[in-house]
Amino acid sequence: MARFTDRVAIITGASRGIGLAIAARLIDEGARVVITGRHQEGLDEAIAELGSDHATAVAGKADDAAHRQAVLAHALDRYGRIDHLVNNAGINPLFGPSLGADLGAVRKMVDVNVLAAFEWTRDAVASGLSGSVVNIASVSGISASPGIAFYGVTKAALIGLTTQLAAELAPSIRVNAVAPAVVKTAFARSLYEGREAEAAARYPLQRLGEPDDVAGPVAFLLSDDASWMTGQTLVIDGGAGIRSSL
Repeated sequence: MARFTDRVAIITGASRGIGLAIAARLIDEGARVVITGRHQEGLDEAIAELGSDHATAVAGKADDAAHRQAVLAHALDRYGRIDHLVNNAGINPLFGPSLGADLGAVRKMVDVNVLAAFEWTRDAVASGLSGSVVNIASVSGISASPGIAFYGVTKAALIGLTTQLAAELAPSIRVNAVAPAVVKTAFARSLYEGREAEAAARYPLQRLGEPDDVAGPVAFLLSDDASWMTGQTLVIDGGAGIRSSL
């Protein structure tokens, strides 16, 4: 398939894991991508994997306004357009019940996981974004999530933001989200490391997710194949949602 020929996508938090897999998938289908991440070394490794003919990178923090403007300016200067945005950057410095959470860490999570996605979308639209947006949420934003309580709260907010922006930006720009369960990445390692078989047994498909399991659905939502979809959150959970919690 070549669904993204001559199209340009910005993907935040894409030096590794799900973001990098999304970048690779879009490039395979003809796109040129600009990826972001906090560390230049990781971005350099990602570009070496993706190919410098198809991808460029700008290092910085997702919630930093100057970084955001630099990325948007770079995309326009290098490629002349912005068609797609994937808000993938996210953090989770907190583990445990919500009532014991450090408020400083909670505010930082809201800044990165929710407000940054809002600001990236707002500024990308102002810079001429012409196609579609996908936000990377989580199944933890759909139901209670013991152990990662406030991460789930921020992802619930991101799902709500997806719906609101979809309504406001229609019909010219579509906004959707995906909500993965546990995917085997460095970010989620604490949720399965040392007990992968036990963690996978909870899923009807009997395995944890891989980054490519998310990249494919994201590519679909960004593409014209999903041209009559907006405001939706696509759950990618290995079938876990079909099992009763009772």
